[in-house]
Amino acid sequence: MDYFADVEIRRSARRRKTVSARVEGDTLVVMLPTGLSASAEQRYVRDMAERLAARRERRRPTDVDLHERAMALSRRYLDGAAVPSSVRWVTNQNSRWGSCTPSSKAIRLSHRLQEMPDYVLDYVLTHELVHLLVPGHGRDFYALMDRYPQRERARGYLEGFSGRSGESWDEPEIDEGGGAAAPESAAG
Repeated sequence: MDYFADVEIRRSARRRKTVSARVEGDTLVVMLPTGLSASAEQRYVRDMAERLAARRERRRPTDVDLHERAMALSRRYLDGAAVPSSVRWVTNQNSRWGSCTPSSKAIRLSHRLQEMPDYVLDYVLTHELVHLLVPGHGRDFYALMDRYPQRERARGYLEGFSGRSGESWDEPEIDEGGGAAAPESAAG
């Protein structure tokens, strides 16, 4: 159960025999019948956590997959000009969606993107790739970002997601040290 930040148990008198679970953010939510024993509850929670974690792992692109995806996006939208040295998932990035360090060409993506649609992941990845070429958010940056055809749709998704979770979402900024710094929930 280490894969989930929290486990929430929801009991229902209407639920007689079935047990189900789903992931809400980083929380595993397990729905159980009211009369289930504590030992049965523990068994079901452990089983559901293992199943959903395994499903997540099968769907989650590896860091190698992310690098290949970044290279494909660079070729498609940036004429192959942005070449990251590495692209990887990180779990310590909860106040932004992605970040990059232009000097080392390293890109990091929040693990929270793993459950989002591909076009959102591609938007954040493209955003970070553009930062390898253009450090700020000026006219040149947006001229390159406008090449990503689902930019507005992905921004809307992230804004909606952030609104649902009580977070704010703004376009990011680059810090003075050359790395990416961003306001809460920014792409980076």
